[in-house]
Amino acid sequence: MAGIYIHVPFCRHKCSYCDFVSYPDKVDYAEAYMACLYKELKMRGEELKGYTFDTVYFGGGTPSYIPPKLIAGAMNQIRKCFKLAKNAEVTLELNPGTIGEGKVFTYLKAGINRFSIGLQTAIDSQLADLGRIHNAQDYVFATKLLKGQNFSTDVMLGLKGQTKEDVRKTIELATACGSSHISMYALTVEDGTPIYTDYLNGELPDSDEVAELYEYGRTLLEEKGFARYEISNFAKKGYESKHNLNYWKRGEYIGVGVSASSFMQGKRFTNTFDLDEYMKCIISGFYPAVTSEEVDVDDAKFEFIMLALRTSAGVDMNAYKQAFGTSLAEDFPNALKKTVSYLELDGDCIRIKDEYLYVQNSILMPFMEEERTKNEGAGMR
Repeated sequence: MAGIYIHVPFCRHKCSYCDFVSYPDKVDYAEAYMACLYKELKMRGEELKGYTFDTVYFGGGTPSYIPPKLIAGAMNQIRKCFKLAKNAEVTLELNPGTIGEGKVFTYLKAGINRFSIGLQTAIDSQLADLGRIHNAQDYVFATKLLKGQNFSTDVMLGLKGQTKEDVRKTIELATACGSSHISMYALTVEDGTPIYTDYLNGELPDSDEVAELYEYGRTLLEEKGFARYEISNFAKKGYESKHNLNYWKRGEYIGVGVSASSFMQGKRFTNTFDLDEYMKCIISGFYPAVTSEEVDVDDAKFEFIMLALRTSAGVDMNAYKQAFGTSLAEDFPNALKKTVSYLELDGDCIRIKDEYLYVQNSILMPFMEEERTKNEGAGMR
């Protein structure tokens, strides 16, 4: 399985928590940028002719902010330059404040068959505090336009003044409007973002309070028929995100556009974060990647475990042995001993027990430490 990620870095307004590469003041660059992106797609397609791609994902920024013909153009170029699976999942992120009937028509005609809507919260005052350009009613309008389509909704936890009742209202709105998938994740506060001041002032919920909100939301979602298949992701049966599952299964993906990351043929590489530099590289016929590294076998083993333990399925021990020729017990004996009370055996898989999945980072630490120790030992020889 392999995926294509397309980064569209333009937005109407940068949210107070946003640390992504996005430009609220450069939408005039959109046509020129997308022309460069089409060229990068052609360049990458020529070297990846042997691949069949199962997913396409337009992220940002706000892909629904730019003219829809540019998204359609990207899809046309992808079909020309890449081999797509017959039932490929094609997702577009959208902001409820940037959508209309004409755009939806163009997207559907272009082959978009899944949408990811950034609601975050159903409480308008919280949306305003986050710097979102929409309100809850805009979300309802967007879902009406997408009636009968496959769409996911983003729900954010850890907002200033957020209560369990707020979480309930948000989840009930998303489910009542027809979401088949919900991503429920905690606000990540990054240094340099406007909301960082709120964090420094102690105005945001602490980790224990966020954990309570998460557990409340998880229970409510499961009551409504949404199964948790990854820490932050819940879906009705058959509506899991194939694109994200590919990441968690350590599948290959090619990222196109400014700041886009890739993992192909055992290498991880990332494009420049500078818009002008990106466009200059493409116009000159050069790849815009600024970092590239081979993933060695020890790092690959840890990545396999780290990503799989994020999911409810856990680590498939047969798949691990098939990939690396050694068993989990051989490679991480100390980590398994330290974490045995948090793990359970489910057939041929080792998974984190449900009650500990939200705090999986602390459970992963012994695996990281054991991997680091092996690398340091290899360096001393």
